[in-house]
Amino acid sequence: MPKSPTKTRPKTVAALMSSARELFVERGYHATSISDICGHAGLTRGAFYSNYPSKEHLFLALYDTETDRVLEDLERAARDVTEAGAHPVARILEYLATHRRNDRQWFLVSMEFTLHAARHPELAAELAPHEDRLTTAMADLLTTLRPRLSPGDARDLAWLITALHEGTTAQELIHGAPATAFRARTVPRVVDTLATEMLGEDGKP
Repeated sequence: MPKSPTKTRPKTVAALMSSARELFVERGYHATSISDICGHAGLTRGAFYSNYPSKEHLFLALYDTETDRVLEDLERAARDVTEAGAHPVARILEYLATHRRNDRQWFLVSMEFTLHAARHPELAAELAPHEDRLTTAMADLLTTLRPRLSPGDARDLAWLITALHEGTTAQELIHGAPATAFRARTVPRVVDTLATEMLGEDGKP
């Protein structure tokens, strides 16, 4: 007896997402077609369109799974913030800098899609809430770790963390060691300055 669409759909979705991620990382977002994704997954275009209306929507679904992984990792890393003198922003930045280096290729795909969305206002409007999930969750995490942070300050710090991580990662990919040294030398000073302003002289709760 053939399986129902309801039972096979999760496997189809998983296969499409796995295929898309692998090809996006290997070839880039624009260089990967829907036919490429389907062929690599061993599925038909009909299977694709029964789950996603476009390649953009598949990417957004994949983007959400990547965000979930980042959030799980950040929450795990933040459990160690109780060490004396540890500042949550510095700890999160340290984690992003050292523990997600293996995701540099995904970073390139993500930036490629972001630039693509920036040229298409309707797509940018669709991408924004997906990006905002990470910012909001990071702000909530910072507020939990440092209750004295106001919601506005926590959100500003979350935006800053994202901007610093993305900007310095891009610089490292182009400039290598000098950019890595810049990141190590400068980012902590930026964080310390904001910590002083938002949390008090020592940046502690």
